[in-house]
Amino acid sequence: MKQISIDPITRLEGHGKIDIFLDDNGDVADCFFIVPELRGFEAFCVDRPVEDMPRITARICGVCSEAHHLASAKACDDTYHVEIPSAAKKLRELMYSAFFTGDHATHFYILGGPDFVMGPEAPPAERNILGMIHKLGIDTGKVVIGARAAAHEIVKILGGKTIHMVTSIPGGVTKGLTEEERLEVVEYAKQLLEFGKFTLQILDDVVLANQDYLDLILSDTYTHRFHSMGTVDENGHSNFYDGEIRVVDTEGAEIVQYHPRDYLDHVGEHVEQWSYLKFPFLKAKGWTGFTDGVDSGVYRASPLSRLNASKGMATPLAQEQYERYFKTLTGDPTGNTPVHQTLATHWARVVELVYAAERTMELALDEEITSPDIRTIPTETPTEGIGSVEAPRGTLTHHYVTDERGVLQKVNLIVGTTNNHASISMSIKKAAQGLIHKGVEVTEGVLNKIEMAFRAYDPCFGCATHSLPGQMPMVVRIRAADGTVLSETSRD
Repeated sequence: MKQISIDPITRLEGHGKIDIFLDDNGDVADCFFIVPELRGFEAFCVDRPVEDMPRITARICGVCSEAHHLASAKACDDTYHVEIPSAAKKLRELMYSAFFTGDHATHFYILGGPDFVMGPEAPPAERNILGMIHKLGIDTGKVVIGARAAAHEIVKILGGKTIHMVTSIPGGVTKGLTEEERLEVVEYAKQLLEFGKFTLQILDDVVLANQDYLDLILSDTYTHRFHSMGTVDENGHSNFYDGEIRVVDTEGAEIVQYHPRDYLDHVGEHVEQWSYLKFPFLKAKGWTGFTDGVDSGVYRASPLSRLNASKGMATPLAQEQYERYFKTLTGDPTGNTPVHQTLATHWARVVELVYAAERTMELALDEEITSPDIRTIPTETPTEGIGSVEAPRGTLTHHYVTDERGVLQKVNLIVGTTNNHASISMSIKKAAQGLIHKGVEVTEGVLNKIEMAFRAYDPCFGCATHSLPGQMPMVVRIRAADGTVLSETSRD
């Protein structure tokens, strides 16, 4: 049996590799998506004061620190049984909406976009952000960099720092927004809104206008029928900061809608010995292995799944794009018919980017946003709390249990990438099976097309890997300058 390894996989947050095994005919017999890194945040947060968690967990990732900061802050609110003031909630969501716009821009233009702008089989030296700027023009590069800078400035004003923000605490936030700062945020929000429209044009001109790309997106190689998870507001519209979690099946029928506090009633975590990532599944369906379809327990929690799980978008331009997205891909503009093409996640991400930009502007114009009423002092004894937001990569849950002093006794984190672990693994395997078979030359371009299957999810393995009981297996190799292995030792 022949083995092909893609090691390391590229354009992601964290580390990973793909091992593909071919049978004697040259077809894919099996494929494993392997994450070799280990963080262990759940373990080393125990015995710390719970109010430290919004600052500690923000450092899980430098890309999505806002998501962890706010999920943690909401879990702290819940632990102390406190309802934060309306203005504090809006300040948190304003910061988060700006962050979301910038984060989706990072993936669309830097991590995922090069495969479409430059072509999936373009040389690696060209298939990157620099190649994109060269092809699309320096002015496009300036627009992208400027928009990301605007998003970061809003985060800095509201969060205290450009990354690893510090302002959300149990009961609210430590810093309000002055009228002068609000006007500054409005100007940045205008820039983000124009950037959303600009990105729609790039999507149309570069991706949707290319029939080869459309054929790739719609091909069976990148199609799986998974259930879909996402957070929705009281109207069933997609919401990133707050709401209930809705799950629909492969046909669009609702399986369940639940409050984040009840996540353990609906989500289980399966373990495989070959990965540090767990495999969440729907308890209503059970763990059925790596299968898809209506009877499977596997689901997605991603931009694509959020649109599937929602009944629309809460802002006008995003709603218009939501309807165009579904009408183009399913023929049904209502969104009642789910999209199952993995690569369509990039399009869904652009719809969300537009919504996040519009929501940033809405909140920046809200008169209540400068209210000084930004914190409710906790008075109750801390016990247990659960907080959830939609991270750019999927539903993010923080669950804390404390003693009566507020010292952590138990921590559980289920991040977007962990939710998607089973679907990512299956998407990679199906791509490999569709692209590699007898008579096909396995070029770098072919292997990159396999990587595109995981890249659509925008995975963050630094966030996702956690320790299981026992010692971490380890292999240490000492190599000479020419790469020859001089010695090797291991711990199983």
